[in-house]
Amino acid sequence: MGHAGMAATAVRYLRSVGAPTVAEPVEALPRPELRAVADDERAPLDQTEFRRVLGNFATGVTVVTAPATSGADPSGGSDASDGSGSGSGPAGFACQSFSSLSLDPPLVCFMVGRTSTTWPRIARAGVFCVNVLGEHQGELCRGFAVRGGDKFAGVVFDAAPVTGSPRLAEAAAWIDCTIHTVHTGGDHLIVVGRVEALGTGDDETAPLLFHRGRFA
Repeated sequence: MGHAGMAATAVRYLRSVGAPTVAEPVEALPRPELRAVADDERAPLDQTEFRRVLGNFATGVTVVTAPATSGADPSGGSDASDGSGSGSGPAGFACQSFSSLSLDPPLVCFMVGRTSTTWPRIARAGVFCVNVLGEHQGELCRGFAVRGGDKFAGVVFDAAPVTGSPRLAEAAAWIDCTIHTVHTGGDHLIVVGRVEALGTGDDETAPLLFHRGRFA
């Protein structure tokens, strides 16, 4: 049943029980007071234990890529520091923190560390492609997870259809996006992308998973 059908069904139900079809105005609740958390309010939490416990949540593995750009790095750093080997080449990094977010409009999101040296180049491009890796692409993931060197050396890819971001060969799926908005989240940034195009590779490709510090 579509949206129009569901709305018509709701109206018929309200009429059958004698309820008014126009709701009375509802007074909005006051907005909560927002403030920073003080140091003495933080719960004592060991970061190693945090990682160990959260590592029990199995995740998929992606490589987020962006096309080559020109111009100065908005972070004030050197283009060559992003690990792609050259400021004129494409950018990319391995990312576990990826999720679908919204169906209407179609949105996805990924999280990236605020100290990432690859993120400024993706931000400057304003677009990105999420490459969902297959189970056979563990070594490819490791190549994008380290700093330094040319991450795209020997990597087969073509241009995603809308943004031109690198679309890695043999990936299980790809999602071509423009940056919609960016939010802060502690020591990470939450990057929301609007999906412009997407597709899958070989339907028989099983996904690469990460669990308890290992690929699965």
